[in-house]
Amino acid sequence: MRNYNLLREADLQGKTVFMRAGFDVPYDLAEGEKPEEDQEKGPWVKVTGDKAPDDDTQVEMWARVNNMSRIKAVIDSMRHILREGAALVIAAHQSRPKGKRVAEMSQKPLVPVIEALLDTKVQFADSCVGDETIKMAGELKPGEVLLLENLRYEKGEKKNDPEFAAKLAELADIYVNDAFPNCHREHASVVGITEHLPSYMGIGLQREVEGISAVIEDPKQPITLIVSGAKMETKVPVIESFLPEADDVILGGCIANTFIGAAGGKIGKSKHEPDQFEKARDIMHASCVDGSAKVHIPVDATVAQQPSEEAKTSNVKIDKGVPTRKAIFDIGTETVQSYLEIIRKSGTIIWNGPVGMTEINQFASGSKAIADCTVEATKNGAKSLIGGGDTVEFLERFGYSADLFTHVSMGGGAMLEFTSGNELPALQVLEKKE
Repeated sequence: MRNYNLLREADLQGKTVFMRAGFDVPYDLAEGEKPEEDQEKGPWVKVTGDKAPDDDTQVEMWARVNNMSRIKAVIDSMRHILREGAALVIAAHQSRPKGKRVAEMSQKPLVPVIEALLDTKVQFADSCVGDETIKMAGELKPGEVLLLENLRYEKGEKKNDPEFAAKLAELADIYVNDAFPNCHREHASVVGITEHLPSYMGIGLQREVEGISAVIEDPKQPITLIVSGAKMETKVPVIESFLPEADDVILGGCIANTFIGAAGGKIGKSKHEPDQFEKARDIMHASCVDGSAKVHIPVDATVAQQPSEEAKTSNVKIDKGVPTRKAIFDIGTETVQSYLEIIRKSGTIIWNGPVGMTEINQFASGSKAIADCTVEATKNGAKSLIGGGDTVEFLERFGYSADLFTHVSMGGGAMLEFTSGNELPALQVLEKKE
């Protein structure tokens, strides 16, 4: 691991610390009357704002935190900062509001969750910058906490705008990054702000870097990469970088659908990206070169007319084609067995993304089989690196504890970028200067 400025080394007494967290947690949403509370989820909080990034109709709704994994992942940094006699300003983003104040993307539902975890009151700033926010941050006393509204409500965040970064820096004396899921982005709150404040790596981020490094710096052979998800553009560079390094690349989800379509397969109503067919064909061609990893796509699939627990399902051979009115929601039984055979022989397993729509139980079979096999392989000495928000939610939902694997990462894209050897901009700025 490289030499970074670490939070535990910082003198925090009497300071105000700006901590960038990597929340972006899933919400449950409801309209009308306040729904009943659920002890296992965050309390319902009323939010208001635009209906959508492209619809400025004003709406009012209820939102609550559905999964607390990413909040709990950074709680050690929060507690350390407060214990060391500092005030804490927490900043994060929620989804992709595109510079608009979208109601369902507010940070406000996090307030009661963080209060419960820290056992202290958390103030909320309606904006992440501005005079009122500066005033609130300036009045914080040691041990007090302020949560800022969604960073991406401001267009300057994703642009890494120098003026916006400077405004964020006005809120504190010290900067801490504990947002591993965002470290592959060159945004103002993870890169630009470091030009203005002494900057440190948070405890959760340190744990991520150390955990992933332990897997990739001395990998066991053979190496298997399991990739699923909705978007090709975020996964293609990673797949390409792994072709000369890995032995097998296993595909699932919408990415696999795109590869099947690119190969001429009939995929019915399955979600896919036709504009990525050429790139998929390029990758399949590259995988045929000697010394390159073999790319595996499903040979059968679980299909249905709609994604629901009540939907009638069937197992369809890919070479026979998916019926026009149906869509793929999970890998099929033959594909499961072929994928498990590869995993059992692997020395290092890197997995990002469930291979089916695991929110629905009957489409979680493929992912559960892969998880079970990876757990067993890990017990037998393989190294396993699991990451991404959807994957972590799947593991928690079906009772797979993190200690069953070598390392479970909160980052998806960031984990894959780091694993493939690419420099992460937000990590580079935290390195100690010679």
